[in-house]
Amino acid sequence: MQPTSIPGAENPQCRWFPWTYSFHSLVGTGNIDKAAIFNAEGTSVWASSSGFVVAPAEIKEVVASYKDTPEVKKVDERTHVKKVESEGFHIGASRYVTIKADDRSLYGKKGKEGVVIVKTTQAILVAHYPETVQPGSAANTVEQLGDYLISVGY
Repeated sequence: MQPTSIPGAENPQCRWFPWTYSFHSLVGTGNIDKAAIFNAEGTSVWASSSGFVVAPAEIKEVVASYKDTPEVKKVDERTHVKKVESEGFHIGASRYVTIKADDRSLYGKKGKEGVVIVKTTQAILVAHYPETVQPGSAANTVEQLGDYLISVGY
């Protein structure tokens, strides 16, 4: 799968190479079937699999989930739940049930397929895995790329 856009590719002074490498690292493993890379604010798509569309409202929902703080539920005063944990989230026009939501990672499932989203210093990696891939394998792929990007300042 080829990226459909890479910001700044036409500008030799722009540091776009890490996004090209990162994108191909995600989809090249076989653990991810489609992916997109956004800036950390979710306002710009840096790379995306052909046909993988994450709507502006969907990425806005993801960005909001990182800023969300858990609320105390009336049912159990000790239970703290983020909005994304109780309501899920949407990617590619599909709703996902949240299985993990913390400062860095957001995981969702829809049946046997799912998404792994990882926030780095400058980017948000959104990766979809098909039902033939184990969730742990997909998560490791995306998390390791996130670790790498953070280690090089992205």
